[in-house]
Amino acid sequence: MTDRPPTALLDVEDLEVVLAAGATTGTVLDRISFSVDAGRTTGLIGESGSGKTMTAMALVQLLPAGARTAGHVWWREEDLLGARARRVRQVRGREIAVIFQDPLQALNPTQTVGRQIGEIPRRDGLSRDAVRAKVLELLDRVGIPDPEQRIDAYPHELSGGQRQRVMIAMALAGEPRLIIADEPTTALDVTTQARVLALIAGLREREGTALLLVSHDLRVMANVADDLVVMYAGRVAERGPARAVLDSPRHPYTRALANNVPSVRTRSAIARPLPGAPANPFDRPAGCAFHPRCPLVTDRCRTETPRLRELEPGRFSACHLAEEVTP
Repeated sequence: MTDRPPTALLDVEDLEVVLAAGATTGTVLDRISFSVDAGRTTGLIGESGSGKTMTAMALVQLLPAGARTAGHVWWREEDLLGARARRVRQVRGREIAVIFQDPLQALNPTQTVGRQIGEIPRRDGLSRDAVRAKVLELLDRVGIPDPEQRIDAYPHELSGGQRQRVMIAMALAGEPRLIIADEPTTALDVTTQARVLALIAGLREREGTALLLVSHDLRVMANVADDLVVMYAGRVAERGPARAVLDSPRHPYTRALANNVPSVRTRSAIARPLPGAPANPFDRPAGCAFHPRCPLVTDRCRTETPRLRELEPGRFSACHLAEEVTP
C-alpha cells in the first residue's frame, strides 16, 4: 500500500475492472489511481467512453453483473473492494452518496419525492412527523420552492432542475462525507446547470463534504474542481491540481481537451472536436492508447505503454514526453 495524503478520505490504488462484451473480455479500467481529499472537489474528466462513470460506480460497487475488480479502494482506512456486500451497502448512501446523471431514471416514478428522500431517516427510526420535518428541511436546503407542496409530488410532476435537486436532497439525507456526482447537469439547460453546480459547490463548502464530480465538460471543471483526473481509454492520462493541469498540461490529450473547449484556454466561441476517434478500452492500441491521435507521437509511444509518473509534487502524467508538452 502506498503512502496516502493525511487528508484523503478516499484513495484509489491500481483499480482494475474487467468486463465481458459477448465473446470479448476487456480490462476497461486499467490501474486507476487517485485520491479525494476532505473538503475538496476532485474532477474526473474525459471524452465519452474514457471510463469516468465506470470508475465512479466501481468505487461503490455499482457495476454491471459479471464485472471483476482488482486493486484497492481505501475509504477512511477500509478497503471497500475487499469488504462484504452488506458493509458496502452501509457505506453507500450514508458515508458515500451518489447523484446519478438522469434523475428521472434514478427516481422511483411510483413514489412521492418526499417518501424517497425520507428513506434513510425512516431507517434511522424517526417518527413519521420527524421524517417529514427532515425531508422538508432538506428540500429547503437544496432550494426547492414551496417544500410543503413539493414533498407530496411525484418525479414526473417536477422540472428537470427540481428533480436533480431532489437527487441532491436524497444524497444529503445520510449526511455523507463524500458525494459522487455523475454528470449531474447533462440533461439541464445552461441556466439550470449553473444553478445546480452552484448549489453543489455551496453545499460542499457549508457541509465540508468532499465531492467527486464526473463530467465531460472542461468548463465545468475549470469553475468547480480543485483537483483533476484526466482519463483516456480507461486509464489516467494526467492528474494534479485543477488550475495547474489546465494552465500547464503535461499530456497531449489534456492539452487537446483544453485547447478545443471555448472559454477554457482559447478566445474562440466555437468548440472544435479532437481529431480522430477515442480508443476503445476493449481494443486499445499497443503502447500509449492516445498515440493514433497524438501530434507528438514517436516509435516508443506506439510500442511502450507509459506509466503514470510524478513530474513534480502533486503532478502526474502518463506520457513519455511529458516534459516536452507545452500549453
